[in-house]
Formats: sequence, C-alpha cells, structure tokens
Amino acid sequence: MDPYASYIRRYKAKTGKSKRFYLKAEKLFPGGISHNIRYFEPYPIFANAARGKSIFDVDGNKYTDYWMGHWALILGHSPPPVASALSKQIKHGTLYGVANDLSVELAEAIQKIMPRAEMMRFSSTGSEATMYAVRLARAKTGRRVIAKAIGGWHGFNTTLMQTVNFPFEVEEGPGLVQDEGQYVESVPFNDLEASLKVLETIKDDLACVIIEPVLGGAGCIPPAKGYLEGLQQFCKKNGALFILDEIVTGFRLSLHGAQATYRLEPDLFTLGKICGGGMPIGVVCGDKDIMSLADPVSIRNKEARCAIGGGTFSANPATMAAGLATLDFLRKNEHKVYGKVDRLGNMARQGLAKIFADAKIPCSVTGTNSIFLTHFVKDDISAIENATDVATSDRGKLIKYHLALMAEHNIFFLPTKMAAVSYMHDESDIRKMLSATDKIVSSGLFKIK
Repeated sequence: MDPYASYIRRYKAKTGKSKRFYLKAEKLFPGGISHNIRYFEPYPIFANAARGKSIFDVDGNKYTDYWMGHWALILGHSPPPVASALSKQIKHGTLYGVANDLSVELAEAIQKIMPRAEMMRFSSTGSEATMYAVRLARAKTGRRVIAKAIGGWHGFNTTLMQTVNFPFEVEEGPGLVQDEGQYVESVPFNDLEASLKVLETIKDDLACVIIEPVLGGAGCIPPAKGYLEGLQQFCKKNGALFILDEIVTGFRLSLHGAQATYRLEPDLFTLGKICGGGMPIGVVCGDKDIMSLADPVSIRNKEARCAIGGGTFSANPATMAAGLATLDFLRKNEHKVYGKVDRLGNMARQGLAKIFADAKIPCSVTGTNSIFLTHFVKDDISAIENATDVATSDRGKLIKYHLALMAEHNIFFLPTKMAAVSYMHDESDIRKMLSATDKIVSSGLFKIK
C-alpha cells in the first residue's frame, strides 16, 4: 500500500470543514487563497484560532506550528504582552490617519536596537519597503540598474519580480513587461567570484545590490563566508548602495539582525514581520542623507524629491503598539529568548540530519539559528548552496513529508517552506517532531518514487 495515499486519506478524514471552506473560497479568490504559497494539495487547512505554539483549524484540530505566520511570530501566537498592548490600543482606535505618538516610540526602539536606522519610513508590507529602498537607491545614485540574487525574494513589487522562481531565466509571468526587467541583473547567491563578474559589467549604472542575508523562501540558505562582505565592498568601491533585506532576518537571527551577526554596514535595510508583533508592517531604514531624499517638508520641489509613501495603514497605532510590545520583550529578555530558540533550531537541524542519514535518504538540512528546512537532494548534490540546488531537489518528497506530519502527527509546516521556532516551543516539541519524522521514514514514504 502506498503510504502517501494513506496520509492523504487521513488528512481528508480530519479536515472535512476545511474542504468545504476551500470549495467556497475557490469561487471567491483566484486559486481559493489570498497568498499564493498558502495553497497545498489536496487543499489547505482553514484556521480559526492560534495560541502560543499552536494553530487550530475549523475542524477542531490542534497543530504544533512551525510556520509561525510566515516566520513573523518569534514570541508565538498572541503572546500576553502583545495581546495586552493590542487590547488597550484598540479601545483608543485602530486607525487615526494622522501622525501618532506610538510611531515615534517604535521608531526610537528600532533605532536603539539597530543604530544604522538613522531614519526610517513605515509601510504596511515588506513589498512596499523593498520597493521604496530600491527607489531611494536610484534617487541617490542617479543610476538605473538593480542587482539581486537568483532566487531572492523581495515581495511582489514589479521591479524585483525577476529570477524568483525556477527556471530562473524564464519570465515570471504575464503582466510583467520586458522593459521592467532590463534594469535588473541577477547574481548567483554564494558564488562571490561569479557575482562580481556580473556586477563589474554594470558597475557604471549600478544603483544598488539588494540581498537577503539568508535566502528565505528560496530555501533557508545561509551566506558563505565572505560572500555578503564581498558584495558590500564592491558597492562601496563603485558608488552603489548596499541594501540588506532583513524582513525575515531582522530580530530573528539576533536582536540586532543579520547585519550584526555578519558584521555588515548596509546603506539601507528593510524590516518587517517580527517588528510588527503579528500585525502588518514594513520598514525601510538607513542613512539619514539617503532617507532625507524622500523628505516632503524640506524638499518642496517634487521633481527633486524621491516619491515614497507608506500607505493608508502605515504606522497605524495597532501595529505600532504590537511592535513596540514585541521589541520591548525581546530587548528585556534577549539572552533568554535567543538562547532558547537558537538551541531548539540547532537541535532540530542536527536531529533531522541524523534521522535521514541513518536511513540512507539523501538529504541536506539547511538553516541557521531558529530557522531550518529539509531538502531531499539528488545524488550529485552534497550540500545546498543556492536557489538552483533547492529547485532541483525532490520537492515532491518534501511535500509528502510535510503533509504526513500534518495528517498523522498534528505538526504544521507550510509544505516546502522553511520552519521557524518560536519562544513558545520547547524541547519536547522538537523531540515530538523528530519522533514523528522517524515514524514517517519507517512507513516507507520516501521509498515511493
């Protein structure tokens, strides 16, 4: 009997209400979802509650969650300090549409933790933040070309929707015209020599390099030693800006982000996810001289001003309150929080690698600190180093593995996406996940072609 067929039957048997909601959702949303990656076969679960390390679906199933709201919830779902702050703020309003005091407090908190955030602008999404960052870079340098990593994900803004999905040389789809891509060049992540060769050919028109310090959606891949430093050095030498997209890594790799972990000095950087405390946020931060190019007060001539906004819901008081409560807790409990989540992440990576190695299943477990992802590699790949290595691994096996964890063991990974440990997880959760993996291996799932 095919073990995967059994897992599918088990999944369908326990998620009947989710299926009914999905059938309704198909008639309302393209694909039945409001974010492309939230669909998985045979249909996604529909959640209606979440607390701590757990997420609950409409059928009453309780899952230990390793997706954690697109990796945003380092303190877990609805942590008491954040829930309390939100409860208090909602009584005073959710949207003022004018400047508010909490935005100043959150900006000051970010600046104290990340001093290179000399000035910043809040938005509601990471996509907006990265869009503004590259626009500022073009305004500062007077140049046109943006460089990014192959497989790098910076949101759905038009400029950066290039070389995101495999095969990377193919256009990302209709609606994006060739003219928009001609000023974007892509470099191979973790290959400094090849990256510099590409950059050298465009250096006179290079506005910036924008890069995730750890590739997130492309496979949870840490940087090779010297790679990020080499890109930064090239930018500084050639008058281009070095932009770190820290929407995932900010407050995740450490309180002070990847820029502290890897000792980098970005001209601009973007934040999101964790600093919103579970509410919508994006932030573009950096050098005050660059950020000041968007100053609508001092620069009266609109032709001289870089047009970046923020949006109707930017700096809304509910997000500001949640973000402030989150950063306050992280700052006061820095060693306790990061010591725990990093230890659990390492425990997961080592445990998974051992299980698959002992079973002689070709596998590479990537990640760093509190994030990790399993890749079922082909025989000619010894380690995952870039997005192409990820794309050419056996994605089908990873989907089956994550579905089996859901169906049989009530452990939730968004299929094919990296996991994030929260402060609410503990060693027993990691042991349970490893035990479940061992049982799935023993079921013969990975022997099915």
